[in-house]
Formats: sequence, C-alpha cells, structure tokens
Amino acid sequence: MGKKHIKTQTKEEMVKEGEKLQKVFKKDSEKPVSRKTAKQGAFYIFSTYNNTIITLTDQFGNALSQRSAGRLGFKGSKKSTPFAASKVAEAIGQIAEKMGIKRVRVFVKGVGSGRESAVRSLANQGFELLSIKDTTGIPHNGCRQRKPRRL
Repeated sequence: MGKKHIKTQTKEEMVKEGEKLQKVFKKDSEKPVSRKTAKQGAFYIFSTYNNTIITLTDQFGNALSQRSAGRLGFKGSKKSTPFAASKVAEAIGQIAEKMGIKRVRVFVKGVGSGRESAVRSLANQGFELLSIKDTTGIPHNGCRQRKPRRL
C-alpha cells in the first residue's frame, strides 16, 4: 500500500479563492453581502457509494465553496470511506471559519458511509449546529410496471 496523499492549498490559492468570494449576492439580488457579515450558513453533505461532496452556502443558499474527497487527493474506493468524509468536512470547516461563519444548518443527502462521520467532524470543529436534516430521496412505487405476460 502506498502513502496517503492529501492535497493542501498554498497561501496564493487561498487568497485567490478569497477574492472570488468577496461579494456574494442575495437570491433576490438586492444589496451584496460581504463574506464577513455572513454569520450563518449551511453545509450540504452529499454522500454516495463512490464519493462525499460537501458544499458551503450562505443563509440565502448561494454557494460559497465546495470540497470533495477526490479534490483532497483520495482515489478509487478510498473516496467513499468515513475517514475521507471527515477530512473533507475539516477542509470545508476551515474555509467557513475564515469567512466568519459560526452558526450552520446541515443537510445530509445520500446513502454513503461518510454521512455520519462528516457531521461529527463538523460538530467537533466548534460550529453551532442549528439543525441537521436528512434530505435523501425516498422512492414511491417507481416507474410503471410492464404488462403481465400472456401464455
């Protein structure tokens, strides 16, 4: 087994990303909200059998940043592990702290193994979790059945 490679951002990359996030507009496109005034946010955790993707949004639903296990350097079946999900949550949590977001809502979607470890990792970073909601889709009878075979 080889070494685990986890990518880290350089200061220049973080500065460039911070410049992109300077102005975030409300959904109604009224006045711009600077990232320092956004005290509340939301984490959308999408966990599949193959990967874990976490998106950080402001309180209006505008995406601020996104991280996935693949982006952090995990490859193949290691992307779907709880360890990779916790590392993704740590990375996105650091970005949220730099933006000054303290109070968050968490929305979990999917059936992967990284769901709970990602939520635990976010809770351990000191965020005030306002709510945790499971938004996984539930099948309801599916598509139309084929007609019965006549003999």
